[in-house]
Amino acid sequence: MTEGEKTRQCKQEEEQQQKEEEREGLIEFYGSYQELFQFFCSNTTIHGAIRLVCSKKNKMKTAFWSVLFFLTFGLMYWQFGILYREYFSYPVNLNLNLNSDRLTFPAVTLCTLNPYRYSAIRKKLDELDQITHQTLLDLYDYNMSLARSDWSTLSARKRSSRSLLHHVQRHPLRRQKRDNLVNLPENSPSVDKNNWKIGFVLCSENNKDCFHQAYSSGVDAVREWYSFHYINILAQMPDAKALDESDFENFIYACRFNEATCDKANYTHFHHPLYGNCYTFNDNSSSLWTSSLPGINNGLSLVVRTEQNDFIPLLSTVTGARVMVHDQNEPAFMDDGGFNVRPGIETSISMRKEMTVRLGGSYSDCTEDGSDVPVQNLYSSRYTEQVCIRSCFQLNMVERCGCAYYFYPLPTGAEYCDYTKHVAWGYCYYKLLAEFKADVLGCFHKCRKPCKMTEYQLSAGYSRWPSAVSEDWVFYMLSQQNKYNITSKRNGVAKVNIFFEEWNYKTNGESPAFTVVTLLSQLGNQWSLWFGSSVLSVMELAELILDFIAITFILGFRWFRSRQQLSPPGPPPNSHDNTAFQDEVPGLSAPHRFTVEAVVTMLPSYNSLELRGLSRDGEVGHE
Repeated sequence: MTEGEKTRQCKQEEEQQQKEEEREGLIEFYGSYQELFQFFCSNTTIHGAIRLVCSKKNKMKTAFWSVLFFLTFGLMYWQFGILYREYFSYPVNLNLNLNSDRLTFPAVTLCTLNPYRYSAIRKKLDELDQITHQTLLDLYDYNMSLARSDWSTLSARKRSSRSLLHHVQRHPLRRQKRDNLVNLPENSPSVDKNNWKIGFVLCSENNKDCFHQAYSSGVDAVREWYSFHYINILAQMPDAKALDESDFENFIYACRFNEATCDKANYTHFHHPLYGNCYTFNDNSSSLWTSSLPGINNGLSLVVRTEQNDFIPLLSTVTGARVMVHDQNEPAFMDDGGFNVRPGIETSISMRKEMTVRLGGSYSDCTEDGSDVPVQNLYSSRYTEQVCIRSCFQLNMVERCGCAYYFYPLPTGAEYCDYTKHVAWGYCYYKLLAEFKADVLGCFHKCRKPCKMTEYQLSAGYSRWPSAVSEDWVFYMLSQQNKYNITSKRNGVAKVNIFFEEWNYKTNGESPAFTVVTLLSQLGNQWSLWFGSSVLSVMELAELILDFIAITFILGFRWFRSRQQLSPPGPPPNSHDNTAFQDEVPGLSAPHRFTVEAVVTMLPSYNSLELRGLSRDGEVGHE
């Protein structure tokens, strides 16, 4: 074979080998990091990456585009962090809807505003009144309507009322200078400008710890002190039905709804310790009132009696009636949402219904029905925040004081506080009340808002009723129909109108302000802003990261294999390192075996090299 044919054959073999190397296999990979990044920058759809390859011969441009590229990446991911933080804060949008429909009339509770002197406890209340009158005479030198001789009547019955006197003397009402009680802790701030303290003393069961329950007004102190003993008298009644002396006709002179007369099926009755007899209208879920039209003629109209005969003047200091508008299946908390109706006045109350629907779960801490609230519901109504708070206080009262407060429902297995059985319950109650107001008990934290609420926004207007020209015939008709025989006519009656102001009602709803769709849209906007790319560009970036991890693993594995091959093998496990048994010199030991890759390079053919020149040199050498 001639030299030309050999050269041609070698070239063909090289071209065939090069084609086989360039042929794309099933899995293509890179031999170095440089090759990986060069391929990515040359083929990616991310804007700006190609500049890193095109300007590689200019180091300043390469450095500039590298800094700009990674700075852009940093700014983009900073914006990503802001978007993710906003998404996981779960913001909401407030949606306001205006609805027009037939409106269900709310429940209306009306109280006499004065506790009644019930026959079951009349004797003890008379005794408490006489003790209070004597106390006011001693403290303020004030003689009430009872004569001084009435105290002798009390002394004559001292044995029968010994128990009441004993407990009243245990909690005396005091009025002293502040300096005289420096060693007695207070449960209230300082009182009046003359630096007098008025209140009553409460002590523990062993009388080792006492404090002065002080008030800023003598009226408040006397009323609270009297109320404290009044509650103990009520708690001694074994059956609460003994206080049920409802006289609907003597309190409600007239009742009309939608121009139709009310009857006993439209109201329920309950007794409140401070507000007396209370009547709740439209509380029967089987037949609720509905209003198809707004206006004063399409609502509830009541004419009530406000005269105070046979009431307790030391417990109630106001005249009139107390009204509260609330939703069905919700208790009437007269202290929180009620307002007073003045005698001789027509009070017109317009209502606007408003519903609030909150998002639960991660968007707010509201509760659907209170089942996930760690407080037992003591009321026979649905969950509200006030129901939960009062139940929480009552449960803590039973746990700490061993008895229940008379104003709230009675838990199972408990009994109401009475100082004939629980001597120091007043001391425990006022201590617990101070902790409750300071949220030491955690009731305000445990009780969460309901996710669905119905509220009624009220606005009231007042006018004189009846007018001067019509009062004669109005009072005459009331006297004929309702046996109205009150001497002071104008202070004996009041009129109340409750109606919807408008047919529409508002619904305040919440909706997620940042959904998953919004998040993906914002992320895509940021990615397009900084790199002008798409979702496939993100996949290219993910592929780069995976290839980087894979090539790092492969190069590390090759480096580890090469270290193992270059390291000398150790002696066999059973060999002995003793030179006496070695026949060969260490220097003459067999050499190590290495793997050598032979690189064959074809030498070029030179036409100037001939054999005759070589023979000529041989001849010259012979000479």
